[in-house]
Amino acid sequence: MKNKIFIYIKLLLKVVTFVILIGFLIPNNFLSPIEKKNITKIDPESFWYFPWGESGVHKGIDIFCEEDTDILSPVSGFIYSKGYGSLSGNYLYILGPKWRKYYFAHLDTVLINNYSYVSKGGVIGKVGNTGNAVGKPIHLHFSIETIFPYFWLYNRNTLEGEKKMFYLDPMKYLKI
Repeated sequence: MKNKIFIYIKLLLKVVTFVILIGFLIPNNFLSPIEKKNITKIDPESFWYFPWGESGVHKGIDIFCEEDTDILSPVSGFIYSKGYGSLSGNYLYILGPKWRKYYFAHLDTVLINNYSYVSKGGVIGKVGNTGNAVGKPIHLHFSIETIFPYFWLYNRNTLEGEKKMFYLDPMKYLKI
């Protein structure tokens, strides 16, 4: 009986390892979540900016554009969470290639259901100013997180530096 359990555990570990490796091998051909022609401003210095209100450090960038502008999925992936938060307003998370999570906040409208697949370039919502963006210029808050830490990004000289291992600077991926 012990041998059978051990064999099943080994098999499960192999399957999990295989699935994780496959996730890293999927190409990450990235697309801007807002079409370039619709962007009025991006502040490239806003990533990891401190102080940033209740959230402490700004863990993404703000992409300014007109209200009701289409938000495009930058990658193909799965919608694993959507909802409303007091800071984020209407938000959406996509799990994509390389085990990265794409976060969109302050949406006026979310146009896709939880647990559904979205293709790269598919419209997932509309830009707005919900949550703590009420009364501020219309923008999309966009961040990229990784499930597995990138230890080389750790920075003890910055606020929340241990969290920086899980956040990637979106400006490095936007080809604008």
